[in-house]
Amino acid sequence: MDKTNSTSKNRIDTKTLTMLALLAAIAYVVMFLSKQIPVNVLGFLNFDLKDVIVCIAGFLFGPLAAAGISLVVSLIEMVTISSTGLWGLLMNVLSTCAFACTAAWFYHRKRNMKSAILGLVVGVLLMTAVMLLWNFLITPIYMKLPRSVVAGMLIPTFLPFNLIKGGINATLTVLLYKPVVNALRKAKLVKPSSGSGQGGKGKVGVAIVAAVLLVTFILLALVLAGVI
Repeated sequence: MDKTNSTSKNRIDTKTLTMLALLAAIAYVVMFLSKQIPVNVLGFLNFDLKDVIVCIAGFLFGPLAAAGISLVVSLIEMVTISSTGLWGLLMNVLSTCAFACTAAWFYHRKRNMKSAILGLVVGVLLMTAVMLLWNFLITPIYMKLPRSVVAGMLIPTFLPFNLIKGGINATLTVLLYKPVVNALRKAKLVKPSSGSGQGGKGKVGVAIVAAVLLVTFILLALVLAGVI
């Protein structure tokens, strides 16, 4: 009996690790493709979309899983395509964890749409606050700029950039979470849902609002980047 339970647990653990590795790989690919989009602010602030995948992983497996994937992807990014070294690694992990781990924590307290949206909103706000602080502390070091110059960029540049980036990632998470999870469930890679979901009309309404917000955030990103 004990051996059977142990074997079952090992299979579950292996399956979970496999899923986390898959999601980490997808997050890296999404990050790489995001870097190819010629839209950035000040030449070094990129609208990286990997946080969407990390957040979905957090919704599925919890905040620690999101933190783990964030660290792994950021490490691989540092040794493959990044030119910012350990400073970039630190900023990536702080940004993604502040957003995705917060959202996942709220969602895992109560698994419903309201908790997910609340977590995403709080995650965006916390990530923005965290990055304002750390940009003030770290950017002068690796950009070799006077701290007074960076301080003058916090409100007009870093604040809107992080709010817009967070808004894009949050709305994409809302739009993609269910399709991604449903596909994984059909492939029997994750367990079927045991919670009571929101009604069909409610889901459609949330999707429409998220889509409108996504378009709005994208337009704001293009304006901030000077594209339009």
